[in-house]
Amino acid sequence: MKLTLVVACALIDTDNRVLIAQRPQGKQLAGLWEFPGGKLEPGERPEAALIRELHEELGVVTQETCLAPLTFASHAYDDFHLLMPLYICRRWEGVVASKEGQALAWVRANKLRDYPMPPADIPLIPHLIDLLM
Repeated sequence: MKLTLVVACALIDTDNRVLIAQRPQGKQLAGLWEFPGGKLEPGERPEAALIRELHEELGVVTQETCLAPLTFASHAYDDFHLLMPLYICRRWEGVVASKEGQALAWVRANKLRDYPMPPADIPLIPHLIDLLM
């Protein structure tokens, strides 16, 4: 089974809310909510990929020193296995905006389960609740 490495980030605002984005129509798992991030380019480090993805998807700039690893997800989908480290980020420059047409929501950690998520994202929720509640 193919192993796919993606990286995700829980952006946390000053009100301790977490940013989630809705997968756009036409993509796999469209309509589900997820933490921002994406696939690594060949030879790219997870932190560098996350900094790039946050800029491309949300128009914000952050530094590696602002990213703190929290946990990771390991999930077997039908045709591949996903490994996804989740980082926390509380400091960035710029205003969060949807650059790829995706819906965005700032959500309290204990309300994340109200949003349908891909199976790999769901086990990350308790770690955010422990951190933020």
